Amino acid sequence: MTELDPITGAIHLPHPGGAKPLAGWRVLVPRGGPWGDGVAAALRARGASPIVAPMINFAPADDQPALVAALEKLAAGGFDWVTVTSATTVDVLASYGAVIPETTKVAAVGETTAAALVAAGYHADIVPSEDNSAAGLLEEWAAATEGARGQRVLALRSAIAKQVLSIGLAEAGHHVEAVVAYRTVGVPVSAKVAEDVRAGRVNAVLVTSGSVAEQVYQQIGPLPESVLVAAIGPQTENDAAKVGLRVDVIARERTAESLIDALVDAATTLA
Repeated sequence: MTELDPITGAIHLPHPGGAKPLAGWRVLVPRGGPWGDGVAAALRARGASPIVAPMINFAPADDQPALVAALEKLAAGGFDWVTVTSATTVDVLASYGAVIPETTKVAAVGETTAAALVAAGYHADIVPSEDNSAAGLLEEWAAATEGARGQRVLALRSAIAKQVLSIGLAEAGHHVEAVVAYRTVGVPVSAKVAEDVRAGRVNAVLVTSGSVAEQVYQQIGPLPESVLVAAIGPQTENDAAKVGLRVDVIARERTAESLIDALVDAATTLA
């Protein structure tokens, strides 16, 4: 019997012999919302028992009036493009009831962000095909717009994000309005979840950003060698190393599907 992937809609053939590759695995999913729900469903389809325990959330930007004014201008058609660099930014847009006109194009930094946009009822016009980063988006942008200049761009970002995209677009001749959409804050996990991880009663932890890596290390500490740490990409691995969190597995692409595939590969190797 085939299975429909809840994240991508792709059809997966059953594992040989009917066995599910992550049977018996308990996996910590450190993000909630639609993304966390989708990942949890995909993990269950592969036999795992997901533990959804959000470890980060967004807090209002310090300059709320600036964000509100930018979103009002967006709804009124004041921008040709809006850039969205994380699924959290999508959560912010949804929480404000932001309207993105059909005439305004949306650039998403990666497939995870694009999927979050679609799930929230928005659209994505540009998604990097390979390099899911600000640099990759700049390359894709240049190809998609055929070098057109003078576009009005709303660049939404987190308070701690580097302005690689905003600066790159401005240098390319566009009119960029960079606005902080949110601050990232840690969310304490329950004592039971933390103790289960420390005691090795969790088989794997998914790490989807540097902020998540920081919270995992701060709240739980060095993880037992028996707990597999899977990062969603090389940049996340680098960010994890900076805060002292080791990474055992790295997804080939910055997508939820690739992250789960990497976990399946590791489980198959260890079996």
